[in-house]
Amino acid sequence: MTAAPDSTTPTAAPVAPAGRVWLPRILLANLVVEVLIVVTGGLVRLTGSGLGCPTWPQCVPGSYTPVPHQAEGWHRYIEFGNRTLTSVVSIAAIATVYAVWRWAARRRDLLVPALVVLGGVAVQAVLGGITVRTGLNPYTVSAHFLVSMCLVTAAAYLVFRAQEGEGARDLTVHPLVERLGWVTCAAAAVVLALGTVVTGSGPHSGDADEPARFGFDPRTISWLHADAVMLFVGLVVAVWIASRLTGSSPAAGRAWAAVFAVTIAQGLVGYTQYFTGLPWAVVLVHMFLATLLVVALTRAMVRLRAGTDDH
Repeated sequence: MTAAPDSTTPTAAPVAPAGRVWLPRILLANLVVEVLIVVTGGLVRLTGSGLGCPTWPQCVPGSYTPVPHQAEGWHRYIEFGNRTLTSVVSIAAIATVYAVWRWAARRRDLLVPALVVLGGVAVQAVLGGITVRTGLNPYTVSAHFLVSMCLVTAAAYLVFRAQEGEGARDLTVHPLVERLGWVTCAAAAVVLALGTVVTGSGPHSGDADEPARFGFDPRTISWLHADAVMLFVGLVVAVWIASRLTGSSPAAGRAWAAVFAVTIAQGLVGYTQYFTGLPWAVVLVHMFLATLLVVALTRAMVRLRAGTDDH
């Protein structure tokens, strides 16, 4: 007769089911707040509220919150709101590291980008303080935005890579397609960098009192930015077509089709804002679409390899 099992014998905790539920939710929440703080940061810049809180880390000397009769008026609330959201972003980044460590501890491909996001949030807080203390130096303002794009990339990578199994993955397209994809990512980085120069040369540089900060001719920089966008669009179309022709799965082609769709929407909004005098609401949509483009591009690069549930 078989002996009954000892009731005192420890059993493994049901970690995997909990991880399957909470890990993707936490990773998605992390991505959402990273996108959201880019939008609120854009709102700060476009409404001329960059110095709504004229010092850092305090809002005004002697107070970490806005005070009545503050000289900056309503701008103080927009800037303070953006600073407050930083706390939410920090909590999400910490939760992401914990979730990856708790439910995917052996996956270095997830833990490293999670730590990058957490470290990047700290860097952004310091960089934001430097930006305020230097009177919205255009170079630090641009760097602030570009670092945010890097954090969005890392957060998006976590979301889409976590849907796959760990370990090496095989290409689902011809190797040259992936290389062309990396070239496209480099072109996107140039487009984003030039976009910050365009904004920093126009009427929405972040300070209501000194609207033009870079000193470049806005029209010239805008057309240089547009030329870079044309190159980027051509590369996106090339990778999209090549993915469809050489891919062993439709996932890569669908992902690059999404990149193309966001790119076209971004281009239409870009030309609209240019020919309508740069209304700040349209420029804000342009910034939001730029963030979505980074997310779509990250997804498309992940989908070039096998092992995803998006087949």
